[in-house]
Amino acid sequence: MHFLKMHGQGNDFVVLGFKETPEMDFPAIARKMCRRNFGAGADGLIAVLPSSIADFKMRVFNPDGSEPEMCGNGIRCAAKYFIERMMVKSAPAPEPEGEISVDVETLAGVLKTIARCKDGSAEEMSVDMGAPILAPARIPVQHDADIAIRIPLEAAGRKIKATCVSMGNPHAVIFVDKELSDDEFLATGPAVEIHAAFPNRTNVEFVRVINRNELRMRVWERGVGETLACGTGACAATVAACLNEYCDRDVTVHLKGGDLRVSWTASDNIIMTGTAVVVYEGDYLDLY
Repeated sequence: MHFLKMHGQGNDFVVLGFKETPEMDFPAIARKMCRRNFGAGADGLIAVLPSSIADFKMRVFNPDGSEPEMCGNGIRCAAKYFIERMMVKSAPAPEPEGEISVDVETLAGVLKTIARCKDGSAEEMSVDMGAPILAPARIPVQHDADIAIRIPLEAAGRKIKATCVSMGNPHAVIFVDKELSDDEFLATGPAVEIHAAFPNRTNVEFVRVINRNELRMRVWERGVGETLACGTGACAATVAACLNEYCDRDVTVHLKGGDLRVSWTASDNIIMTGTAVVVYEGDYLDLY
């Protein structure tokens, strides 16, 4: 099985590309390939597949085999893989200094990516993530009001308040005055992920406001654990900060693995911009 190891701001993936949809047990393969020390090691496995409604389809699998609806860092890696390695259907070849737009089918719908290309390589990606979902029933989170702003929760013996947003996948954004210790983070993150208020579990972001245009975020990803970055989480954090009137609508989100730029546009869509990097490629043998 030939694969690429890629990352977006340190959020790393094993990426597989197929011109025809294979009969494969992707959850089982993800559990094997994503194991650090025993497999290739990654925060997730991405399959780049044919699509009848977009340029290609992206499926993402967590190290535990679960399949999230979306992955913001993953979609940039998948688009870079497609542009540089496959480029099928109507997409033109990238210009040396130009831009190329690619539509990606995901479980959260069809999303548009725009790659800035240099010498045939997609150096930076912007993704139109669509409008944030705020209705509690659609996130989903158990809450009676129209939107879930600063809802009180108790987790790991701590009383917290979470602002809940879906970017195609659920997020609980918790604002903090100071960065959590490792012990606090590793206790609270998993406890919020599986809290009874979230019927599908949730991603958890701990966010400190630096100023009106900068946030610092640490993330606990559903089905993964701590990751160095989370694209959908950065988008959810920006929306939550705006809803709480902490920041403006153009924000740089600082993560452990690097920065993402997020803009909540007047049309209500979220535009996320960051890099996608190829680390190495190889052949994985121990699949079954």
